[in-house]
Amino acid sequence: MTLDGLEYDRPARIVAVSWDRLASDEAKRLRALGVDEGAELAVIHRGVFGTRDPLALRLGNMTIALRRSHALAIEVELLDGGASEVAA
Repeated sequence: MTLDGLEYDRPARIVAVSWDRLASDEAKRLRALGVDEGAELAVIHRGVFGTRDPLALRLGNMTIALRRSHALAIEVELLDGGASEVAA
């Protein structure tokens, strides 16, 4: 499943990122923030209008905003334990 389809506050792990679908400067920024394979995260907010942009993610101790188009390039797997605290 892609990050865009992840349910609210469900912990997940990034299993793959299609870096070629992102502009190089955007990919570099996301990597610098820790968005990469193996990172654990959860969606904590979605925009309310048609595109539901942006998504707010909890990644370790940070909250980051991500465009839906970026979230579509990120494959995640659900973690056990429901809506628990997520660590990076």
